[in-house]
Amino acid sequence: SSARITISRCVGGALAKLVLRKMGISITAYTSQIGDIALDRDYSKYDLSSVESNIVRCPDAEVATKMEHLISEVKAEGDTIGGIITCVVKGCPVGVGEPEFGKLHAVLGAAMLGINAAKGFEIGEGFNCVTSRGSQQNDIFTSDNGKIHTTSNHSGGIQGGISNGEDIYFRVAFKPVATILQEQPTVDKDGNNTTLRARGRHDPCVLPRAVPVVEAMTAMTILDYIMLNNNIVV
Repeated sequence: SSARITISRCVGGALAKLVLRKMGISITAYTSQIGDIALDRDYSKYDLSSVESNIVRCPDAEVATKMEHLISEVKAEGDTIGGIITCVVKGCPVGVGEPEFGKLHAVLGAAMLGINAAKGFEIGEGFNCVTSRGSQQNDIFTSDNGKIHTTSNHSGGIQGGISNGEDIYFRVAFKPVATILQEQPTVDKDGNNTTLRARGRHDPCVLPRAVPVVEAMTAMTILDYIMLNNNIVV
């Protein structure tokens, strides 16, 4: 299953992003980790407008340089490496999603895990929340001059399967590419043990290329659910 299939997703996602932009909704994904080189989990610490300023699509120039060097080292060894992409959705209106079948975070997870090489999905605090107490994790609602919002956003902008108006943020883990330029033991079509060495051009790390794919799948999912919630037919 070639990653080239994602070109159609990027086209559809680009169109969806144009529609969402008119609604005041922005979607930004970025490379937050490659191998053991990682950014802080808090996306608010970074200028997300700088994501496209380097080839690894990382909003921290210093960390981006380290990531580039690591990828170059891995490539020289004929190997591959994985990482994590973080995605942030700002401006999503309250009430998008379903409370039971079709929870918004569930369909976002399905969309992300449908991308080639994606192996993990977590929204909000994700796996980090398991060591906390409910009193620490609960996002408290408050009213500020009639505008209701939460004082924290551990849930990642979605509660009970429905958007609550806060930023939606999640992380997607991508495995190292399976095709490596080293000999590997395998089995041929007749069941005999043999070795395989790949040829041709293969990416040592898919993360930089996967960033726009994550944005595209997010855009199509969010727009789809806004249309469903508002009974919009195109």
